[in-house]
Amino acid sequence: MVGRSDKLEMNQAIKHWKTKGLDFSSILYQPEVPEGGGLYCQIKQNHNIEKSKDLTELLDLCQPALEKAEKVEITTTIKNVNRVVGTIIGNEVTKRYGEAGLPEDTITLNLTGSSGQSLGAFIPKGMTIKLEGDANDYFGKGLSGGKMVIYPPKEATFVPEDNIIIGNVAFYGATEGQAYIRGAAGERFCVRNSGVTAVVESVGDHGCEYMTGGKVVILGKTGRNFAAGMSGGIAYVLDLDENFCESCNAEMVDLVKITDATERAELKDLIVKHRDYTNSSLAQKILDDFDTYVKQFTKVLPRDYKRMLDAMERVKALGLTGDEALMAAFDENNRDLSRVSGN
Repeated sequence: MVGRSDKLEMNQAIKHWKTKGLDFSSILYQPEVPEGGGLYCQIKQNHNIEKSKDLTELLDLCQPALEKAEKVEITTTIKNVNRVVGTIIGNEVTKRYGEAGLPEDTITLNLTGSSGQSLGAFIPKGMTIKLEGDANDYFGKGLSGGKMVIYPPKEATFVPEDNIIIGNVAFYGATEGQAYIRGAAGERFCVRNSGVTAVVESVGDHGCEYMTGGKVVILGKTGRNFAAGMSGGIAYVLDLDENFCESCNAEMVDLVKITDATERAELKDLIVKHRDYTNSSLAQKILDDFDTYVKQFTKVLPRDYKRMLDAMERVKALGLTGDEALMAAFDENNRDLSRVSGN
């Protein structure tokens, strides 16, 4: 139906005052087109899936992992015409092993070069993609348990945290997994993330927008409108200039300091992993004086999420566990919300 404006007409029966004076004739206009042309899609698009890097090269090499769960490590190059690399392999893993996937690092792809869009989209547990180079938009889109690592070429002379290494909308809709990015991400980093743990060195505008779960550690600056619509998960932002509050959309979140010793240790552990996976000099600098730097991290905590966490702690104190505890906490959180709203 795309382009079939000939199938649309103005509903003359609507008498609401807001419709008075509306004229859709320009929108519904059908221009004359040359014979053989057309105003809508009449030829199916050929995506050339059979020419994808997964099918032409990688899938055969992954057979020991797919068939026998044996570890496989592949080293190859990648170009920006290679899109959704790893996704077909991930589909094969899921078809065979379901949600459980494979043990960590069963399939490891070591790539060098510039990746096309959607590198590692939807990859499940057991898959790891490491890229020495840079990547386009939708890096790790829908990540579903896999692990992704990216860092600049070893011979690069630029400062990673000041230069974009992955494009916009990385980890859009991701549900589970780990990611370590040595460098800056574009706009809308981790939008609608619901479970991925990611470490990155700076991000563009609208970071963590509509995030509902997971953890994000940012070892540097963010763009404007950070955390807009963020209702769950936690972000930690290294605020060296003490001006992060100007970039954050605080409508649904609170900005607090990290005071819990366990939480500090967990944050440090993530930065250690980031250093180990990416050889990040920035991470090493922070770790060398962690007790000082940790005081400069700002924790972004959604208010609704905090209420739920508090409710779960109160329920656990009553001795409830598992699904029973979760449902009890949900009920208590709803009562808390009712008291806040006055209903």
